[in-house]
Amino acid sequence: MIDHLDWEHLRTFLAVLREGGLSQAARDRGLSQPTAGRHIDALEEALGASLFTRSRNGMTPTTEALRLAPHAEAMANAASALRRAASSDEAEVRGTIRLTASDIVVQEVLPAILTAFTEEHPDVELEVVSSNAELNLLTREADIAVRMIRPEQQAIIARKVGVSRIGLYAHRRYVELHGLPRTLADLQARKIIGYDRNPMALRMTEGIGLKVTADLFAFRCDSEPAQLAMLRAGYGIGGMQAPLAEQDPDMVPVLPEMLSFDMEMWLAMHERLRNSLVMRLLVNHLASGLSDYLKGQTRAA
Repeated sequence: MIDHLDWEHLRTFLAVLREGGLSQAARDRGLSQPTAGRHIDALEEALGASLFTRSRNGMTPTTEALRLAPHAEAMANAASALRRAASSDEAEVRGTIRLTASDIVVQEVLPAILTAFTEEHPDVELEVVSSNAELNLLTREADIAVRMIRPEQQAIIARKVGVSRIGLYAHRRYVELHGLPRTLADLQARKIIGYDRNPMALRMTEGIGLKVTADLFAFRCDSEPAQLAMLRAGYGIGGMQAPLAEQDPDMVPVLPEMLSFDMEMWLAMHERLRNSLVMRLLVNHLASGLSDYLKGQTRAA
């Protein structure tokens, strides 16, 4: 029977899982390598199980380590949420907020919005998770989420910000060299920028008359910022949010009447946070800033 597990040992365990070795995990935790090693040894002794197989290539987690990992992650999320809650002061606008959004929204849309918020509220610290995966707000993996699909979980407060049109675009330089495709057949003969193994491409293009497989794309990458960089470099034709594209005079719409669709934008947070002043202020600020962003688009004909 396990009477006690040291939280510091669990933190080191998670760092080793994440980094794949003691030296990297020790640097991540601000520990010496021998101390990190003692943490793992002590945890294995407390659990009565081997957690890693050591080799010259690093530390490989055992089946037992992988089984315990989600529970340790849940404890880490709970500890982070406790710290954020403890840092919040309702009498003043201060505290730490953990925000998550897609890679494109984090890199292309949020910087100006968040900068304006922290200039007004300098005592607020932000933790931003840039990920296309949907973090679990119920377990406080994040406090606030910007999502492109309506949240359906119970106990989540969802607020619709607006609708973003998604379309195909090409850089003006590419158009000058290759011209604009006039039909779907023309499009399929061009260099198209898209996903490698991400099934989102199939979901996003349902119903627009274009059969999407990885073979369609001349440049395949699951990183949307990388796709956008190639689009801006003039490599080929790719998808883009209309309000973002329309900020760039060099972006030319491709077959907008045939290949565009709408995606809703939502803000979400756990209902327990509704009484937090700093959370409400950030949600309202995000709603205003994102709404202004979405207004910067014209509708397809």
